[in-house]
Amino acid sequence: MIRITVIGSGNVAQHLIKAFTKSDLVEIVQVFSRKKEALSSLIGFEKIVSAFEDLKEADLYIIAVSDKAISEVSKQLPFQNRIVVHTSGTASLAVLDVKNRNGVFYPLQTFSKTKEVDFSTVPICLEAENPYDYRVLETVAKSISTAVYPINSEQRKALHVSAVFVNNFTNHLYQIGQEICEEHQVPFAILKPLIQETAEKVKTLNPIDAQTGPAKRNDSNTIEAHLAYLTNEKQKNIYTILTQSIQNNDKKL
Repeated sequence: MIRITVIGSGNVAQHLIKAFTKSDLVEIVQVFSRKKEALSSLIGFEKIVSAFEDLKEADLYIIAVSDKAISEVSKQLPFQNRIVVHTSGTASLAVLDVKNRNGVFYPLQTFSKTKEVDFSTVPICLEAENPYDYRVLETVAKSISTAVYPINSEQRKALHVSAVFVNNFTNHLYQIGQEICEEHQVPFAILKPLIQETAEKVKTLNPIDAQTGPAKRNDSNTIEAHLAYLTNEKQKNIYTILTQSIQNNDKKL
């Protein structure tokens, strides 16, 4: 049984706590949170601490806080030579205080407090300073997920940027589509099967092969009609940039 302490109370911390409590291979020793009530529904109140000096010994300490807070939190840990990891997609190992053995435990998924996630399918990207610590992280990761990868800091940065494109930017485009529908009293639900099929296609096709639409076809009449129809300048600019990107992509082939 690997003993774990989770430091943080945000979206990632809460989903990790839920996942770990279902595992037979790990035990949550403690959770650190400045606001105990934020986690009281997930774990026993007696396991929640709000002072660093109250942290007990554990095999692994997972810092699940904002990127800007990782360094300061790691400095305040009142022990040394223990395995301490962060969950950031962009922060390097170097942000962690050198008094401990450092690593990364990065679950690549979009987390919202109100949306349950099947953690068994969440990719977990691992990095450690030595082989022994990596094996500990790997054991912990495999106790909650079937998708575990050794990923170094540079590769993790590439993954995080890619994730912003395929998740954050894509979701923003969903928002724009919904706004256009609502403006013209069209149910956004009509588009949901299209959204689902678009996501399903990349499971079997490369994105470049799955591309369709007026930009792909170089259908200038439809493109001009769409731009004339849009009255929102932000929407027009995004439409133009993405159209040009798709067309320029085809010119490289």
